[in-house]
Amino acid sequence: VMSKVLLCDGHNLAFRAFYGIRELNRSDGFPTNMIHGWLRTLWRLEDDMQPDELCVFFDKGGSPRREQILPDYKANRGAPPEGFTEQLEWVKKLTEALGYFSFDMTGLEADDLIASAVRQKEDPAVKLIIVSADKDLAQLVAPNTSQLLPPPTANPRLGWRTLNEEGVKDKFGVPPSGILDYLSIIGDQSDNIPGLTGVGPKTAVKWLLEYENLEGVIENAGRLNPKRFCSVVYENRELLMMNRELIRLEGEVEFEIPKPKRVNLMQLKEILLKMEMNKSWEEAQKRYAE
Repeated sequence: VMSKVLLCDGHNLAFRAFYGIRELNRSDGFPTNMIHGWLRTLWRLEDDMQPDELCVFFDKGGSPRREQILPDYKANRGAPPEGFTEQLEWVKKLTEALGYFSFDMTGLEADDLIASAVRQKEDPAVKLIIVSADKDLAQLVAPNTSQLLPPPTANPRLGWRTLNEEGVKDKFGVPPSGILDYLSIIGDQSDNIPGLTGVGPKTAVKWLLEYENLEGVIENAGRLNPKRFCSVVYENRELLMMNRELIRLEGEVEFEIPKPKRVNLMQLKEILLKMEMNKSWEEAQKRYAE
């Protein structure tokens, strides 16, 4: 039997939890909306995916490597919304109380840690599932690695969707091995990485299918269609290579992933009652009854 390991993008899921439920506070005014949403998300993943192991990775301290290449990297993000940061600590405690691995490392983003976890865990007997809406994680999809996309905030009816290699190709027009070059050409708005002005996904896909990879596209700049892009690609070849360096994930980070633990009911009770989440505590007792 294959074991199933979920690798979750903590900030991606935390923001979704934060915006999924709005006004919820403890009686003293401390916000609890994200903590509620987070518990629901993890319980949903437990029920739907029945994982043998679940790890959550968080960003910490930006990405000096990327900020050095592009000082404006993620400059469009601004400060997190009010109530987010103070709840994040509780989200991490809650994750650990449920028996899951919560991890961050200064100067690295969750995506880099996920890429490294995929490398560490790759094994024909293990099914890896990356849980995130982040496009750049599609480059990690492989025969035993898929990406589980949460329902889009704008269209929750779509529900959770799984992308395997075929799914990545259907969604983006290129296989996982082409995602890095594809995003290098069109850019990534969410990270403030500018693509080539005027070049959309369809054109990028057409070039990559024709010339195989980014180097091929640059080498053949003079042959590209539409013709107006010949000089654009040639003049921006350094930007394209820089984008690729920004979007590339650090898959070589070393850290210990401990064996899965059992739920710690004492800890869970303490957190949930402190947050005045009494209903959730009743539900937890039923859920984890021996």
